[in-house]
Amino acid sequence: MQSRILLIDEDEQSVAMVRECLERAGHQVFHARDGRSGLDSVRSLLPDLIVAEISLPAMDGMELCRQVKADSRTAAVPLMFLTARTSEMDQIAGLSLGADDYLGKPPHTQLLVHRVQALLRRREQTPAATATLLLHGIEMNRQYYSAWIGKQALDLTRTEFELLWTLMAQPGRPFSRHELLDFARGQHTSAMERTIDVHVKSLRQKLGSLGNMVETVRGIGYRIARP
Repeated sequence: MQSRILLIDEDEQSVAMVRECLERAGHQVFHARDGRSGLDSVRSLLPDLIVAEISLPAMDGMELCRQVKADSRTAAVPLMFLTARTSEMDQIAGLSLGADDYLGKPPHTQLLVHRVQALLRRREQTPAATATLLLHGIEMNRQYYSAWIGKQALDLTRTEFELLWTLMAQPGRPFSRHELLDFARGQHTSAMERTIDVHVKSLRQKLGSLGNMVETVRGIGYRIARP
């Protein structure tokens, strides 16, 4: 069965390239030209994946992402930003709002296809059994993709959840950025390993006073402190 991908972008040249790339990979591509009609399409179509530009008329991609992730009907739909806005601040803002991936334009077509396939695979995966972790007062439940500090729920994106789960499952063990990308995205790629730094920065902020439990290991990557 073909995956349904909603592409939201007004750049006709980019749309044509991405559509051809994804259709060649076997996906069904739908298109909206602006954020408002894009949001309407998300709600009516319930696609398997959203690929959106940030700079959109009517409603920008950031607001689109916020509304998609705030709606229980669409929150589980993965959203990738494919955008000309590639500054670190834009990446942090987009990922903090819940975007599942972030690619700059123009993308390498093979990289785009691999990222799309990884997001679709991750969407299809369901936890086989209830599993929980508890460390440093942080509790995680994998079945429900939820995390708490005490009675306070943490508002983590799926990628942030996967990163924290990976680190907490093996406290004290340093993970390279490449390894963390593998666990978080479900694929092997050496591209944009620094994206992990953006996710970790956001994760530390959300952990508040416990953020320093996520330690930087110079020359390697990250680990979570032993209890």
